[in-house]
Amino acid sequence: MSTLATPTSTSLSFFSSSIFFPNPKFPKLPSPSKPLSFPPKPSSPSHFHSLSVACKAATLPLLSFSGDKIGEAQLDLRAAPPDTARAVVHRAIITDLQNKRRGTASTLTRAEVRGGGRKPYPQKKTGRARRGSNRTPLRPGGGVIFGPKPRDWSIKINRKEKRLAISTAMASAAVNTFVVEDFAEEFQGKPRTKDFIAAMKRWGLNPTEKAMFLMMEVPENVVLSSRNIGTVKILTPRTLNLFDILNADKLILTPATVDYLNQRYGVNYQGDDDDDDEEEEEGEYEDEGVAAAEEGPETNTEDSSDVVN
Repeated sequence: MSTLATPTSTSLSFFSSSIFFPNPKFPKLPSPSKPLSFPPKPSSPSHFHSLSVACKAATLPLLSFSGDKIGEAQLDLRAAPPDTARAVVHRAIITDLQNKRRGTASTLTRAEVRGGGRKPYPQKKTGRARRGSNRTPLRPGGGVIFGPKPRDWSIKINRKEKRLAISTAMASAAVNTFVVEDFAEEFQGKPRTKDFIAAMKRWGLNPTEKAMFLMMEVPENVVLSSRNIGTVKILTPRTLNLFDILNADKLILTPATVDYLNQRYGVNYQGDDDDDDEEEEEGEYEDEGVAAAEEGPETNTEDSSDVVN
């Protein structure tokens, strides 16, 4: 009686693979002479990474209105480490730019375009391509395929992360930053753009370069004297933003703003995140007050007097 010989399977399967079951035909690998060593777990404080916020101090020259150096100012701000600074600033600038989008762009689809309800010509016997409407997206004046519709582009960012991005940008721009004594009194007379340009040249600024001035309060004459210079931007702590910091070639501060930056964005800042909410609420209250003043006082037309019999 002959027996059927089962052919040996050469395909790789779970039951025939030597990865899952030991095979005596394959020699065993020699065991290592030394046991494998793994790095210790970060159980002790020495194995933890450094903090994500560091201090970056800079010494800025203090100039007078005539352009002479009269001292120095210390700018001590919190800054992100070099390996994460670029990502933090990039995230904050993308958030600011994207939140400025109104999202009001809108197009009409073929269902919203006026007209096109009648079939332009018969389906057959014309020699032309079949067409059911003149407002098809394939013809001029028709609808738009996958066009923009009103949407909300706003994204959120943590307040601490945004504050860290601003302080990191200010700290990195300290090379192109200097301090000028308060010059508001120098423009108390008639505002003149020529005088402001002359002052910029005394401070070593080129009027063709982008310059950002940060002042605690901006007098009206200073605004009128500098508004015709397209490369100059004057900001206050309330309007300070990351885009203008990165876009400027030179940053000009005053002693009061240096103290504000050290207090607001310094290492020893002990404020609360509610400070930003209070500033926003103040702005909302101001807008509501202006709107109420424009509308005028409300008059009560109802007669509230009661007649007692």
